[in-house]
Order: sequence, then structure tokens, then C-alpha cells
Amino acid sequence: MTKTWKELNETQPEVMTMLKNSITKGRVAHAYIFEGEKGTGKKETSLAYAKSLLCENPVDGYQPCEECSNCKRITSGNHPDVHSVEPEGLSIKKEQIKSLQEEFSKKSVESNRKIYSIVHADKMSVQAANSLLKFLEEPQSDTIAILMTEQIQRMLPTILSRCQILPFRPLSPENIKKKLIEHGVDGQTAAVISRLTHNFKEGLQISNEEWFAQAQKIVLKLYEVLKANPMKALIYLQEEWFLHFKEKEQLDRGLDLLFLIYKDLLYIQLDKRNQVIFQNKQGEFENHALHISQRRLADKMGHILEAKRKLMSNTNPQLLMEQLVLNLQEGSSFV
Repeated sequence: MTKTWKELNETQPEVMTMLKNSITKGRVAHAYIFEGEKGTGKKETSLAYAKSLLCENPVDGYQPCEECSNCKRITSGNHPDVHSVEPEGLSIKKEQIKSLQEEFSKKSVESNRKIYSIVHADKMSVQAANSLLKFLEEPQSDTIAILMTEQIQRMLPTILSRCQILPFRPLSPENIKKKLIEHGVDGQTAAVISRLTHNFKEGLQISNEEWFAQAQKIVLKLYEVLKANPMKALIYLQEEWFLHFKEKEQLDRGLDLLFLIYKDLLYIQLDKRNQVIFQNKQGEFENHALHISQRRLADKMGHILEAKRKLMSNTNPQLLMEQLVLNLQEGSSFV
């Protein structure tokens, strides 16, 4: 799915400003690295930039018109002067880079520029990376490279030094929430998901999972059991929790949801009610927040974060949750 320059500017304003300036001030670099988490718009931005550079009727001198032949062919992946390389299997092979170099040794077919992008550039084999390095060391004036990566630390320093690096920021929770609502997700669910992922596509996928809908109910119930009758919390783990949170990744998500509940209590105490995630529970949480000190609340949040850390170090999930429940109910649970 392609995105307009305006849409990309809403989520990555710094990157889009730099790219705009490169065009309007005549400072287009011969090589860029777009680096950032999955789902931050790197691929969409590379397409938009290619269209801007080859557009026949750019709006305001830099935005692609989306209507000319060049724009339309880039959108459909059929422009003879725009090429993309992606990993074949687990890596990008030397042969792929050599094929690209041969293609670019020819004169531009239609435009005065040739643009190539390398997706997951960190997955180039050593031979492929060295082959690309020679290409970057002797740049042709009409050739522009866009390398994309989620793991910039895995790339050769010699390649990094020859490229202009543009960092793509994770999408803000507000952006994720807004986009989810635009795609039909209810506001409450969108608010929760926006705190669990920076990736819109992943967020949309989560919103369609029956497992996730049920997970929210089970986590809220655990919180209510801990508050109303702490001694029954261990029984609740056996009867409900472990039946639903079976995999490590699922348990990690459950801990994230539990953390958000206690974070809501803190927001209420700090009079930041507009930041409360579980708005449908705000009335109950208001009352709960009156009966727990900020220090005790911080301790509980700390226990959840510690449980998440231990989960990643292969601690037995059942023992981990039982210990967490004991820590959360230590003394009186709301003192």
C-alpha cells in the first residue's frame, strides 16, 4: 500500500523535511540509509522519494503528483529506472548486487536518474556487502541508492560512512491509535493496542485476534481478584490464567496488559486522567487509586517489569507468575 507525501509527513516529519530539502536545495545524496523499526514507513518513503525525483509535474517542486506516467509506474513497480533488491532466502547474495550493478552501468532508459533500493540491507552476505561497497565508493552522478534496515548495527562501518543516515522514529501511540480507529477498531481497544506496539500492521492484526480480546478480560479479572480477595489469586492462575497464556510471547503480552492497569492508577494519582488507557474502567480505578500509595504502586509496577525480565531469561513461567502474584498481594494489596 502506497502512502502520500502528506501521510508520511504526519508520521515521520523529520525524515520528510530532510528529503524535501534535499530536492528543493539541490542536495540529493548518492546514497541513503533508512533505519528504524519495522512498520515505521521506510519502504513507503523510499517509493515516495523515488516518485518525487522522477515526477514529471511535482507539486510545490518536491511532492509527487501521483498522476503522471512515472509516478504510476513506480507505484505499480514497473518503472525501468527504479529497481529493488530483497533477500533471497535468508540473505542478499553477491550475484544480486552484481546484477544490479550491471543494470545500472547502462544509461537511464527514460529519466536522468536511476534509483535502487535494498530492503533489509543488513542481510547482505559479506561478499554482497563488499560488492556494494565498490559501487558506493565510485558513485555515478545519476544513481541514487536507498538502503533500508531494522538492524543498522549489523552493517559494515565502511558502508555506513558513505551514506546519509535517516533515522525513522517509532510511530507514536497517538498515531497508532488514530490509524486503528480509522480502520474500524473501537477506541478502547485501539488505546490499549497503541501502548503495546509501534507497528500499525501488527496492531491491526492484534485487534482481529479473539485471543487478545479474551486476554484483556482475563488480565482485568486477575487484577480484580488481587484487589478483592488476594488469597484466591493463585487459584485464579490455575483456573483461568495458565489456560490462556500458554506461550512465552503470550505471557509477555499478559504482563504488558497488567502493567498498563497499574500505570492507569498512577496516571489518576498524578491527575493525568486523559492518559488513562482503560477509560471504560476509570470510575473503578479512581476509587482504587485513593487506597494505594504511590510508593506501593511503584513497587507493584517494578515487580511486573522484573517478571518480564525473568521471563526472557527462561525462568519457569508458572513459578514466575505465582511469585509475581505473591509480590503483588504482599501485605494488604492496597496499602
